[in-house]
Amino acid sequence: MEDSIIKARGVVKIYAGLAGIVLLLMMSLGVLMRLAQGQLIGIGPDIFYQILTAHGIGMVAIASLGGAAVMWHFLGKYVRLHDGMAIANLALFLLGVVFVLGSIFVGGFAAAWTFLYPLPSHSMGMWSHHAAAAYLVGVLLVGVGFLLFYLEAARAIINGYGSFSHALGWRFLRTGNVSDAPPPAVIASSVVTIINIISILIGACILVMMLVNLYVPEFRINPLLAKNLIYLFGHVFINATIYMAVIAVYEILPQYTGRPWKVYKPFVWSWSATCLMVLAVYPHHLLMDFAQPLWAHVLGQIVSYTSSLPVLAVTLTGTLAGIYRSKIKWDLTSSLLVLSIFGWSAGVIPAVIDGTIAVNTVMHNTLWVPGHFHLYLLVGCVSMIFAFLNWVSRSGQPAQFGGFEKNVLWLFIAGSMGFVMMFLASGHASIPRRWAVHFQEWVRYDQVAAVFALIVLISAATIVLRALARLSAAGRR
Repeated sequence: MEDSIIKARGVVKIYAGLAGIVLLLMMSLGVLMRLAQGQLIGIGPDIFYQILTAHGIGMVAIASLGGAAVMWHFLGKYVRLHDGMAIANLALFLLGVVFVLGSIFVGGFAAAWTFLYPLPSHSMGMWSHHAAAAYLVGVLLVGVGFLLFYLEAARAIINGYGSFSHALGWRFLRTGNVSDAPPPAVIASSVVTIINIISILIGACILVMMLVNLYVPEFRINPLLAKNLIYLFGHVFINATIYMAVIAVYEILPQYTGRPWKVYKPFVWSWSATCLMVLAVYPHHLLMDFAQPLWAHVLGQIVSYTSSLPVLAVTLTGTLAGIYRSKIKWDLTSSLLVLSIFGWSAGVIPAVIDGTIAVNTVMHNTLWVPGHFHLYLLVGCVSMIFAFLNWVSRSGQPAQFGGFEKNVLWLFIAGSMGFVMMFLASGHASIPRRWAVHFQEWVRYDQVAAVFALIVLISAATIVLRALARLSAAGRR
């Protein structure tokens, strides 16, 4: 087992390093969009929507790759994983990226990362069917790569624990015997493996259906069915990123507090509940679709209020309990991990507000929604990935927390929170999302947001590049 873990570290470093680099590139695209909306630079609407599409699909994909690095590394402590599947995933990921970027910046595809049917085949001359097909094939390749990744995780978990029920901790629920409780990393990995195998298979179905429709228009798809399948796939997949990345909190933070993360029954119940609820929460994105069945609206409303609470509650309380009077060793890694739990917790609040029907009908198509998911993703998930990258670059050892790193951290916090709050303030002012050109009275919001976005980019680049330099130096030794 130890040899397997050592071999996995090379793959993990590639995953984490690539995640750091591409996250910076995606942030740069975000900065360009805010500068353009603030009329500080000139970008044509056609280029803006191409950048918007690349930024959206790129952030989903690379956040998933970063979370996968965390999951692969720590799951490999408890089960025997074959690195070949992680390498196959990476190869298909990179091939898929080539197709997606080619479709966008060569073919002009700009239907947003959600590629909602029938928009890819109704471009009004902005892109060809071949460009749309290249995008769908690229997303499909990335999905197939991740499917191999999760199938390998499923094989290893079942071989190591006998069944998913044991890996999820259900035997512990029956016996109450602590020896029957799997580690938090195994429980979280099992949940992510189950939900993402389901979501990827559903995503593959709609992607293939849309590919057929591109070249055989007579093969029509029910638009409401297509939207449900796309959002089930996309919403589950992006939610799973933080469920993978949070394993870093469970595994790394105890090294700083000196207190192991204990598995208790509410922890097991919470993750098991999430396994079901995360598959049913996406209908809150369809509350404005009057054709949606009433039961789906009701389900989306109820689950939107409850889905994020179980795992978040046990993780938040566990983090606070672990820190309290622990004489925690603060450095950049531990600080980013604690920050990530704040970002996850705070990001739920505007999400729940938007999930309320009376609010959703007014706010969902405003910049309020990017505010919610940037708080959740940037301050939450990305902070976890940055923490893991920093931890790996230091060979898992705590480091001195010098003045320079403290200043960089505070810049990242200030920039991120300012950036997110400008989204929320813009949504409160009813500024629509996905508009390339803003009215003059909205421009001030965009200009302030652009300043905060630049601060985020500079501070994030400092964190990532310093970590990559350490990884490179270690590789030469």
